[in-house]
Amino acid sequence: MSEPSNDNLILVSGSSATGKSASLQYLADPAGVMYLNTESNKKLPFKSGFMELNVTDPFQINEAFTHAETLPDVHTIVIDSLTFLMDQFETQYVLTSDNKMTAWGDFAQYFKTLMQQYVAESSKNVIVTAHTLSILNEQTMELETRVPIKGALKNNGVEAYFSTVISTKAITTKKLEKTSNDLLDITDYEEEDGFKYVFQTRLTKETVNEKIRSPMGMWERGETYIDNDLQQVIQRLHDYYS
Repeated sequence: MSEPSNDNLILVSGSSATGKSASLQYLADPAGVMYLNTESNKKLPFKSGFMELNVTDPFQINEAFTHAETLPDVHTIVIDSLTFLMDQFETQYVLTSDNKMTAWGDFAQYFKTLMQQYVAESSKNVIVTAHTLSILNEQTMELETRVPIKGALKNNGVEAYFSTVISTKAITTKKLEKTSNDLLDITDYEEEDGFKYVFQTRLTKETVNEKIRSPMGMWERGETYIDNDLQQVIQRLHDYYS
């Protein structure tokens, strides 16, 4: 399996209501963000200023990537979320098919084509969000947290197509106070609430069975938790690959 060559590719994974969509609010030059909403046109939790497009058919994503290449002012494409996008494909093209075996093959090929062609060849920053699920590994009897995917894609997992996978978390401020870095700012309100929404950038002993990953040396050990600010992550990617 070949992986995408787009250096500015990020998978933001996490359980529901942990700040995946909210982390988009800090993206620079919002008018240059093409936001592809696959979640039944659910509104963002902030006023975005993005070019917001409601996706009702999975193949509209491919069209959007092609169209974005003709728009020099577009610098970032967001798919929110991959989970609902693949649910759309299942509903519209698998469950309605008379040949389920062929349809599930099409399901897998759609994702591979999206990642290996449209995403890999894109000149834009690409951000993909996805919901995670904790599943019991019956061989090791340990819970593994991953992005659930059906069919043949389940073997490799969607995370295998991304070199940068960060996870959204709600962490107590008491725990975060032990981690100090320039990308983590705990506000007075967060101190009062007792927790903060963050990105986790590196594995820890408590999360060893999650699919968090980044290029070697991209994050310092003290940067395990950072603000859930995707602009910071994009900047770090640009700095790393430059």
